[in-house]
Amino acid sequence: MTKLLFIRHGKTEWNLEGRYQGSQGDSPLLPASYQEIHQLASALQDLKFSHIYVSPLKRARDTAMTLKHDLTQPDLPVTVLSRLREFNLGKMEGMAFTDVQAQYPTEFEAFRNHPDQYDPTAIQGESFQQLLKRMQPAIRQIVAANPKREDNVLIVSHGAALNALVNTLLGASLATLRDRGGLSNTSTTILETRDRGKSYKLLDWNDTSYLSRRPDPTDTI
Repeated sequence: MTKLLFIRHGKTEWNLEGRYQGSQGDSPLLPASYQEIHQLASALQDLKFSHIYVSPLKRARDTAMTLKHDLTQPDLPVTVLSRLREFNLGKMEGMAFTDVQAQYPTEFEAFRNHPDQYDPTAIQGESFQQLLKRMQPAIRQIVAANPKREDNVLIVSHGAALNALVNTLLGASLATLRDRGGLSNTSTTILETRDRGKSYKLLDWNDTSYLSRRPDPTDTI
């Protein structure tokens, strides 16, 4: 049985400002976010991890390395996997949500609420199908490398990408990817597999109970 703990990175300046932040944009974590990552690490202290896998984007790497520093496992390996990066959002990168809604209303609505209808051609971005095609092999790689019953793995990545990936692993169709709602900054979502990645069970979705504040709308995508 392998447990996969999917962590969305800490809150950034662009998250706070309500800007799209995909694979090309990478604003820094807010100073307060480091305290929230410490709170997450404290909640994870009772678990022993076999590995941390992380997106190459700095906001995710900073989150992962802060976690590693806090966890009392000095030999815990960290591997950067490019396949764990966020959506390429093309022309929407760095734009305020309100501006995207005004300039690209069809893409805005589909990306948020109707993934099966999302066509990123006009914004020169990445489709849900393209994202899943690159991310799913990373999960197969991770599960194959951590097959033991006691293996717990941390995967630090991004809100929109993890939302699509996790729901797909659970068998959701493109049309129903958003049915569970969004993922918040510094949240934990846990899956387990007992058959080496053939199927997954959801143990926890978007847990932020360990944070000292309640997430607000700018935390969740």
